[in-house]
Amino acid sequence: MTTDRLGKTFDRLRGKSKLGIIPFLTVGYPDIETTLEIVPALEKAGASIFELGVPFSDPLADGPTIQQASLHALQQGVNLSLCLDICSRLRNRGVNAPLILMGYYNPILSMGIKEYAEKANEVGLDGTIVADLPPEESAPFRDACRNYGIHLIPLLAPTSKDERIAKACSEASGFIYNVSISGVTGARDKIPTDLPSMVERIRSHTNLPIAVGFGLSSRKHMLEVEKFADAAVVGSALINTIGAAPPGKAISSAQKFIAELSGNVALENKEEK
Repeated sequence: MTTDRLGKTFDRLRGKSKLGIIPFLTVGYPDIETTLEIVPALEKAGASIFELGVPFSDPLADGPTIQQASLHALQQGVNLSLCLDICSRLRNRGVNAPLILMGYYNPILSMGIKEYAEKANEVGLDGTIVADLPPEESAPFRDACRNYGIHLIPLLAPTSKDERIAKACSEASGFIYNVSISGVTGARDKIPTDLPSMVERIRSHTNLPIAVGFGLSSRKHMLEVEKFADAAVVGSALINTIGAAPPGKAISSAQKFIAELSGNVALENKEEK
C-alpha cells in the first residue's frame, strides 16, 4: 500500500539542505533484469526518487536518446502492466525510494484509469507523470489517483502562462516538474539562464517542492540547480551512460555517474579503487 514517501523524502532533503537527485530510467532498457538491478544500485549511490519511463510508440516529449531506449524496450514487450509489475518487484528487492511512472495517457486509458490507480497503489507506486495530459482534461484521472493515494505530478514549461501555472499548482500533489526548456528531452551543456526565474514564478503559486528536468547532465548543473530548486531529474545523460558502458559494466557505470551527480564522494572513491 502506498504511503507518502514523496513527502517524507522531500522533508528529509530539506532538513539536510540537499538537492534531490531523480534518475530517469526507461523500464526494460537495456533489459528487465538490468532495470531491477540498477534501481537499488542508484539508490545506494545517492538517488532520492526514481522516475521510471513507460515505453510508448509515439513519445512526443522525448528526444532521440529516450526515444531509442523506448523503442528498444517496446521490442522486448515492455508495456504498462509490466512496468507496474517491475515496481512491485523493486519493492520486494528492498527499494525504499519513491517510484514514479512517467509516460503517456493512451496506455492508461486502455487499462482503465481506476484500474491503473488501484494497481499503482497495490504495487507501491508513489506518483505518475503523464506528458500529454493537460490540466484542463486531467480531472477524472486526478480524482482516481487521489482516491488511491497516488500523486499526479504536473509538467510546467517556460512557455506556461501564470494562469496555467496557478491552475496546475492548485490541483497538484507530490511536487511540480519544471521542464527547463521549450523542446524535447536531451543532455545539454548549459542550463537556461532564465530557469531560476521560472522556478520562482512557480513558487509564487505553490508550497510544493519543485524539480527541474530536461537537459541536466553534470555535477556542475546540480550545483547550479540546488540554489533555487528542490530536485533535479537526469534522464538522457544517464541513458547515454548506460548505453555506452562496456559489456557487464552498465550498472557500475550508472552508479558512478549518479554518485558524481549527488556528490557521494565515498562511493566515487570506492569505485576508483
